[in-house]
Amino acid sequence: MKTTFTTVDEYIQEFEGETRERLIAIRKLIRETAPEAVESISYGMPAYKVNGKPLVYFAGYKSHVGFYATPTGHKAFEKELSKYKQGKGSVQFPLNEPLPIKLIKEIVLFRLAENDNLYGNKR
Repeated sequence: MKTTFTTVDEYIQEFEGETRERLIAIRKLIRETAPEAVESISYGMPAYKVNGKPLVYFAGYKSHVGFYATPTGHKAFEKELSKYKQGKGSVQFPLNEPLPIKLIKEIVLFRLAENDNLYGNKR
């Protein structure tokens, strides 16, 4: 797999099958939920920022997709995310389970509100 990407499209095209479908679904959800978010590649994965501040990231793997909403996004949804494998600021959504679209949307909305509160932005 290529390790350097310049666009999210390029990143997603590196994957096949279920992984690619889930990456597309997460990207679509983020873009619909946070249309003002700026899309880029950061830390080698798709990244989204609002007013220059990190919102969320995601990444594809062989048996899961990773979702990164910084530690605060994961802490706020600790109970809902407890059934998934996690690391500091990351959660793994296995390919053999339904993608929790509603939960991901709630986390993105939380991070939007959090960024607004922390950085004084008004919607």
